[in-house]
Amino acid sequence: MTIFKGLAAAAVAAVAFAGEAAARDQIRIVGSSTVFPYTQAVAEEFANRTGSPSPVVESTGTGGGMKIFCQGIGEAFPDITGASRSMKSSEYKLCAKNGVTNVTEVLLGYDGLSLAVSRDTGQDWALTEAQIYLGLAAQVPVDGAWIDNPYQMWSDIDASLPEIKILAYGPPPTSGTRDAFVELVMHDGCKRLDFVKVKKDEMDKKAFKSWVKENCSRMRQDGLFVEAGENDNLIVQRLSADPNALGIFGYSFLYENEDKLMGISIDGVEPSPETIADFSYGVARPVFIYVKNAHRGVIPGLDEFLEEYVSDEAMGEDGYLVERGLTPLSDEKRGEVQETTLKATKMAPLL
Repeated sequence: MTIFKGLAAAAVAAVAFAGEAAARDQIRIVGSSTVFPYTQAVAEEFANRTGSPSPVVESTGTGGGMKIFCQGIGEAFPDITGASRSMKSSEYKLCAKNGVTNVTEVLLGYDGLSLAVSRDTGQDWALTEAQIYLGLAAQVPVDGAWIDNPYQMWSDIDASLPEIKILAYGPPPTSGTRDAFVELVMHDGCKRLDFVKVKKDEMDKKAFKSWVKENCSRMRQDGLFVEAGENDNLIVQRLSADPNALGIFGYSFLYENEDKLMGISIDGVEPSPETIADFSYGVARPVFIYVKNAHRGVIPGLDEFLEEYVSDEAMGEDGYLVERGLTPLSDEKRGEVQETTLKATKMAPLL
């Protein structure tokens, strides 16, 4: 009975929203700081081509954007959210609880999760995932014990690394970039340590996976890893001010600031459009936008904005999003995305 009441309430809200369309004439978008520059570029192009008001784009982080996006349908809630990871089942359930039951997932392309440093560094930087873990994790193995991270200098970890104090600026827990960094770098780096390899041999697969999630996910909190908020431009500014600090963000921000910053190779591979596209760079991830289909045909210009976003001119191999650092989809995959987006195909339930 409760489910039917919820669906009925959602239907009533949708009808009421349709009747109040004139209350908002600008598209509203929230979400990932990584996806932000792509969406901002599309918003500018859309406004220039159509003469419509430019969409309002806010950088709230992937997790923060999902919370706002899933609060409900209607003019008070955003139309689109950007994400540097796929929607979680818990987020899908939150959306469904609030009547946001018809959503289209749009795969934009791929982005590399980059470590970068100022071009003024004067240091020869190259790191492995294991070294990154040992530098930034809350706990590490030392002499057979799992303890709070004692390392203060990069050279404490390996004599071949720069003899400078560890300092890295990165995203907060609400960020999809943080989620990806933990999963693709911290967990992988942790698993490469001899101490952890022994743990793996001692446990079954499920227990080991749980152990890694519990013990290898936390970033250090002694001031050597600094959560810099959802505005990646602030990280760029801090790296420019401190040539010995490292920054963590999506490749698009490195790409846009190559005059000031340079990428750090990870396991011998530098981030680039080519290494991200062929996945030889081990920390590449997909990026998305999610669209509230109840807002199509109601919020002025939303359908046209989506047409612009998935167009060949934007997402294609020579599109303007590629010029901003997006690694494009194959022609076949892009065609599939264009079809599902323009047809407002509802994403499958996440259970």
